[in-house]
Amino acid sequence: MPKMKSHRGAKKRLRVTGSGKIVRYRAGRRHLLYGKSASRRRRLKIPAALSPGDTKRTRPLLPYD
Repeated sequence: MPKMKSHRGAKKRLRVTGSGKIVRYRAGRRHLLYGKSASRRRRLKIPAALSPGDTKRTRPLLPYD
């Protein structure tokens, strides 16, 4: 049986930490930034861990390495 390919869209958007958590970037930081406060823009910079339900659904899409 051939190897499973990783989902290219998921690979570009998500990464796996050393402890195995899946990390994503926050939405809302692409454009229209002048309408958002500086503290909100700073908060949007920080990556977030996926919720347990999303992690369960996303794990098969990512490569193991």
